[in-house]
Amino acid sequence: MSTDLSRVRNFGICAHIDAGKTTVSERILYYTGKNYKIGEVHEGTATMDFLQEEQERGITIQSAATTCPWEFNGQEYKLNLIDTPGHVDFTIEVERSLRVLDGAVAVFDGKEGVEAQSETVWRQADRYRVPRLCFVNKMDKIGASFDFSYDTILKRLGVNAIAIQYPIGTGHEHKGIIDLLTQRAFYFEGEKGETVREADVPADLVDTVKKWRTMAIEKISELDDKLTEQYLSGEEPSVADLKKALRKGVVARTCFPVLCGAALRNVGVQHLLDCVVEYLPSPSEKPEVEGTDPRDKEKRMSRPHDPNAPFSALVFKVVADQHGDLTYMRVYSGRLAKGMRIINPGNGEKELASRIFEMHAKDRNPLEETSAGNIVAVVGIKKSYTGDTLCDPDQPILLERMHFPEPVISMSIEPKTQADRQKLGDALGVIRREDPSFRSFYNEETGQTIISGMGELHLEIIKNKLVRDMKIGVEVGKPQVAYREAIGRKVEDVRGLFKKQTGGRGQFGDCTISIEPFTAEQAAAEEIDFTDNVAFENGIVGGSIPKEFIPSVEYGVRQTALAGVTAGFPLINVKITLTDGKYHPVDSSQVAFEQAGRIALQEAVAKAQPILLEPIMKVVVTVPEEYFGSVTGDISSRRGMITEQEDRGVAKIVTCEVPLSEMFGYTTSLRSLTQGRGSNTMEFLAYRPMPRNLQEEVIKSMKA
Repeated sequence: MSTDLSRVRNFGICAHIDAGKTTVSERILYYTGKNYKIGEVHEGTATMDFLQEEQERGITIQSAATTCPWEFNGQEYKLNLIDTPGHVDFTIEVERSLRVLDGAVAVFDGKEGVEAQSETVWRQADRYRVPRLCFVNKMDKIGASFDFSYDTILKRLGVNAIAIQYPIGTGHEHKGIIDLLTQRAFYFEGEKGETVREADVPADLVDTVKKWRTMAIEKISELDDKLTEQYLSGEEPSVADLKKALRKGVVARTCFPVLCGAALRNVGVQHLLDCVVEYLPSPSEKPEVEGTDPRDKEKRMSRPHDPNAPFSALVFKVVADQHGDLTYMRVYSGRLAKGMRIINPGNGEKELASRIFEMHAKDRNPLEETSAGNIVAVVGIKKSYTGDTLCDPDQPILLERMHFPEPVISMSIEPKTQADRQKLGDALGVIRREDPSFRSFYNEETGQTIISGMGELHLEIIKNKLVRDMKIGVEVGKPQVAYREAIGRKVEDVRGLFKKQTGGRGQFGDCTISIEPFTAEQAAAEEIDFTDNVAFENGIVGGSIPKEFIPSVEYGVRQTALAGVTAGFPLINVKITLTDGKYHPVDSSQVAFEQAGRIALQEAVAKAQPILLEPIMKVVVTVPEEYFGSVTGDISSRRGMITEQEDRGVAKIVTCEVPLSEMFGYTTSLRSLTQGRGSNTMEFLAYRPMPRNLQEEVIKSMKA
């Protein structure tokens, strides 16, 4: 079953938390006929928020995919839609969705404009070169302002935003929208806004519309040389030419159209869908997908978005299911039929696509075949995870992987019974497969299992999943900051000797290493593997250690770096070079050289001015003016540094950088400082060295 690619749109809806993404998605499902009734987030009935946690909390936790039809200009289009979370703890869901989408709708709150997480999502979309439409939602909210929201898009995002719609009234007076290009007003009537009535522009808005329309025509004309000449000569371009130039600009990401409406009151969503079809690119309009030859990583390759090309797809999500893992993938080229054998070129594993489904949130529609441009879920994939490529075994390609954020918070988790202990290991493995921003490891020294994630809410959701969904009894410790270890200087020629004589055959491993501070940029420039932010280089010449023992040394140093040397936190941003060593023809073994590597790294780090790095968070606080002094004083007392402040009406927006260790319980403190009127958002910014006195306290507490 092949679809005309020009009539396919793969797009996502993303925004700051509470901007109304899921409400927009629910209206889309209703107007496209996918749902016969509208689900509401505040009632816990939203189709796309189908997890129990999502319905209870009224937030989106995991991205949900669906496919729905939409008719435009007498032709039916296929829309593959992904609704993504807005909470920063679930940023990985946005990241992996944007990696496989051809376009996105960025939703903004009509009163707040561009908020902190809006900027984060926008940067993620920039990274994956995703064309976007802007939808200013909640125009029915008291205090909403299209002019203000549009201004924040221009200033905070620094992009060429072009308003092509304008609201008819705001707050309780919000009645409809005006299409600035055609100069027609649209009202959304009927119980669910399903009847769209077209009319003339209201008399009181004629001058405003004229001003905004002139601005839109100027900006669109700048996108096309022919239109520029036409405009400068005093001739107004036709609406068809303006739309054609606008589409070209959107696909090239040189402009971003701005629409408006109120999803909760069913205003403007049908026109948003028209604009998705009219302006966002089809798969065939995107550049060929690029990758490398798995047999020669230096050789660049590409695949056209064509059903007749060799098959290639990217896995962007894995969901554990009682009937077998559901592996979500974006098919970039070729065809995939039920029962077809494919290969994962990253690990060389052969896979079988035993069943293929088109997804509608948690419901599934079985398919016999899918082809380029589609987003599907497949059952039968065993050893391929998020970020992996699947392709034709005879014509392999390795597609670009996606970026996974580092976890910033950890806590210990203990099974209550022996039966729970056996189930816990498997359950954590399942969650790791589903969520690449989650980590877990067993600390042999303390006998504890440590889980790490993106924030307190992230870990709380995981704990609830283990207890409620997987029925495992666990006790959890208090959340702890996920510090990192690093070194301050280069140290050369440190020896690690492991020698053990037990009467029979002994153990002998001897290696010499050098270590130095290193960055991801240096690793990329030198084309060195930088797994877990650690580079390893074999600098031995002359065979002082046989080749078969060198991987053992690397394994030993990498495991030691992962477990931590100074305080039990992973050692990062380091390059380890194996420079020399000795071996014994009888007593040397892989285990002995593993141990020698461990000893060498421990000795070297002790001499290399070890430092602790702490996660620094970007915190944006919205506070009424009268509480500004006490809030900024509180931030300073938390070792925070204010980087920006701006006025927004009677409130102040304070942007600051604060160590995560000082931010536990901050939301509660902020509420008490501002009598419940302050709010904040927080996201990871960077790892930075801790003050020496605090480092010593942390190290002491870890060794206690």
